[in-house]
Amino acid sequence: MTALSADYEAKRQDGIILSVPVLASATIYKGGLIVDKGTGFAEAGDDGSGYTFLGVAVEAATGGSSDGDVRVRVYKTGTYQYTKSSAADTDLGVAMYIHDDQTVGTASTNSLLAGYCVDIVDSSTIKLRIDLAAR
Repeated sequence: MTALSADYEAKRQDGIILSVPVLASATIYKGGLIVDKGTGFAEAGDDGSGYTFLGVAVEAATGGSSDGDVRVRVYKTGTYQYTKSSAADTDLGVAMYIHDDQTVGTASTNSLLAGYCVDIVDSSTIKLRIDLAAR
């Protein structure tokens, strides 16, 4: 590739919501944390080695018969409410890691960052800001 020598239309997109391909037969629920498990396709959130956090599902989706037959829209920014066992005032501002598609914690086996706690709702619920974590 060479550097530009003329104007280029970069086709800007806000990036708040992006569409990503879904793994064949994967079930994604609206509002769930979404990951790529190294396949290049979206699946329900899970804590695994080498996984990438993609964002929060705008809608539900079930993968088709082949990888990528279906796409799901994913929020890349924003604040969302999720379950965290033993949520405490000391969680405010702390990094939160994915446990599954609806649960986060201050630690996990593989440390897959979901975002940062910006509010404590109650003893089992926090508000999670994903802006710095979703890839």
